[in-house]
Amino acid sequence: MPAKRILILTNRVPYPLHDGGNMATDAMVRGYASQGWDVYLLSMNTSRHHLGKDVLAGLYKDIYRFQTVDINNEVTPAQVLQNLLFSSQPNHATRFTKPVFQQAILQAIDSFQPDVVQVESVFLSGYLPAIREATIALITLRLHNIEWQVWQRVAAAEKNLFKKWYISNLSARIRNYEKKVWQQYDVLIPITATDAQVVDEHAKHPQVITIPFGINTDTQVQQADEKWCGYHIGAMDWLPNQDAIHWFAKEVWQTVRAQNPDFEFYFAGRNMPDVFNAYNSNGLHCMGEVADAQSFISDKKILIVPLRSGGGIRVKILEAMAAGKVVISTSVGMQGIDAIDGQHYLMANTPQAFADAISIMLQDKIAAQAIAGHAKELVAASYNAPFLAGKLSGTLTALMNSR
Repeated sequence: MPAKRILILTNRVPYPLHDGGNMATDAMVRGYASQGWDVYLLSMNTSRHHLGKDVLAGLYKDIYRFQTVDINNEVTPAQVLQNLLFSSQPNHATRFTKPVFQQAILQAIDSFQPDVVQVESVFLSGYLPAIREATIALITLRLHNIEWQVWQRVAAAEKNLFKKWYISNLSARIRNYEKKVWQQYDVLIPITATDAQVVDEHAKHPQVITIPFGINTDTQVQQADEKWCGYHIGAMDWLPNQDAIHWFAKEVWQTVRAQNPDFEFYFAGRNMPDVFNAYNSNGLHCMGEVADAQSFISDKKILIVPLRSGGGIRVKILEAMAAGKVVISTSVGMQGIDAIDGQHYLMANTPQAFADAISIMLQDKIAAQAIAGHAKELVAASYNAPFLAGKLSGTLTALMNSR
């Protein structure tokens, strides 16, 4: 029997694996390949996240084909204003709609003849009409989060009134866009049950399959000599991460440090804005963009997740749990993870709660290790990559056979 074929479309090359979005897309590619699918990965190589030919040459050599298309997706104030005044679609969608990428999609469909076309960003939905004309393949959308919720929460935290108005307007436009395009797919694949509930409220036609991010627990190694300090790592060109670190440094850290004077916190991430260097004192350590994320993480015990906005699932939390780390997070940060406060992690939504949670971990390390152990068991049971890949592959195969 010939292998099933899937064409995966992404609005950026899923590399380096330093942030949750890239890691989740990479897990999809690896998951399908592990289930015997021929995988054709077609990615925009955007100006914002551009990778050189030398880096690209070493990626995805073990799948059917990996192809990239250079795309200029830079945002200018004039483009934003023009979109705001004259378009009903959010700027996030229009800047990823390019004729050269559509041509590459159609050529890939013609040569590859996929059974499934999977879109890895809702903002690539502008290509759906052309895809529908070119193939009878099952068309799926992977929802890494509910985009309008991300921007709604960013707006709620914004203090500048003009920015607050603009982001609120953007959130509403994205919400209308998402609700419309969800209906146009055959299958929606949300990453959390929480997101699936939102989808069910607005998209009655498509099949919905909830597939969390999967962890290969065997590859998550716990270092024996971890330091009982805090850390955070994430893409620092993502507004929710910027807001989280600003809030933690300005509003939370003084309370934490007063209660735990020797506690240290290290934060790192891709595209770290220079403004964060101002926090590099009094136990706070801005590490910028680190060359090796795993080396940065491996010797630190406590993952701090002060997110107040965002959506989807925090891949770094699952990885930390799988590696036996202790997690202290806001409720927003834990969204989509079936973990229990006090059993698998400690919840903290206020400065005092963060200070108290850190004190609990430092003063009773045996109890802290027990929480970390329970979290590791949870990930192994519910977020096992091979199991989830098999579930998705089996469901899509059944849908293909029933058409």
